[in-house]
Amino acid sequence: MKITRVEPFILHVPVTGSQIADSTHSITHWGVVGARIDTDAGLSGYGFTGTHAHLPGDQLITRCIATCHAPLLLGEDPREVQKLWHKLARNPALQWIGRAGITTLSQAAIDVALWDLKAKAQEVPLWQLLGGPVREQVRAYNTDIGWLSIDDERLVQGARAAVEQGFTGIKIKVGSTVERDLRRLALVRAAIGPDVTLAVDGNGKWDLATCLRFCRGAEAQDVYWFEEPLWYDDVKGHAQLARASRIPVALGEQLYTQDAFSEFFHQQAIHWVQPDVTRMGGLTEVLRVCEAAASWRLPVAPHAGDMSQVHVHLSYAHPACQVLEYIPWIKDCFTDPAEVGEGFFRRPALPGAGTTPTPQAWDRFRQPVA
Repeated sequence: MKITRVEPFILHVPVTGSQIADSTHSITHWGVVGARIDTDAGLSGYGFTGTHAHLPGDQLITRCIATCHAPLLLGEDPREVQKLWHKLARNPALQWIGRAGITTLSQAAIDVALWDLKAKAQEVPLWQLLGGPVREQVRAYNTDIGWLSIDDERLVQGARAAVEQGFTGIKIKVGSTVERDLRRLALVRAAIGPDVTLAVDGNGKWDLATCLRFCRGAEAQDVYWFEEPLWYDDVKGHAQLARASRIPVALGEQLYTQDAFSEFFHQQAIHWVQPDVTRMGGLTEVLRVCEAAASWRLPVAPHAGDMSQVHVHLSYAHPACQVLEYIPWIKDCFTDPAEVGEGFFRRPALPGAGTTPTPQAWDRFRQPVA
């Protein structure tokens, strides 16, 4: 089997309601920026990265796919995923202009498409290709009820509704003011009771002093983790916070390489590991991070930049993965959507990585590729 064509694409899909916001971002759509890889065997693979649906930025990624990465793939066997990952990631010209950012997001889309193709060629779901299931169920936690743009009343209503739907984990956003966020945290804990895990996510907004003050007030609410409390690359600050607070530190969605994770591991600055296939050049590098996390005896909770389409396969197949984020914005765009019932992700059934868009999504959400 040989690669005959690599075609970039962009989908912009509306978020829940008209707009959501965390401490750092405010968006109306999620960007599904990806690559379709065709072969001479008649099979096509799809992969994508996740963005904030900024069309000029998305078009930078698709240009990188079309002009930098696609020429390196034509004529290659798509099943040789490791070889092709190194061919793209260690290309001397591309290393010179970027080992993270646009080049990595472009490669993420391609790498996932290659894994999708490899699983389709063997006519199995990706989790089966990765070695088969290591657990019967993957627990889901709901983030979509917890945005900072949601007022207190709707926040409490959403948390209660999620628990009634079977979710045993909730995550809410923080990073406005310590006083407001502690009030909202207490309201949600009172609404969901003591048996549901409750995590918070700061999206890198606060400094160390503010995080310490928040943690002192939040410890009484049995917080499952504090995600991205500080600027994403601040290893020293995260290590200080991890030593000073009983609340576990979670991060990883903004890290692009296994080396970036390695520094957090060695500095004991992380408790929950959150790699993302849409950031790290795809599944190939994320698998390395999961293995490294396992060697440090650290649990993995993949970040849902892919809205769990690929990560649900990873979570069923890798023993380090413990829980998976649920945000439903784009799930209905795919032929094998990441679905949750009674608080657990359904195990995907179709061959591939769950990344094949439906014709309806293709027609409704497709944007121009420059």
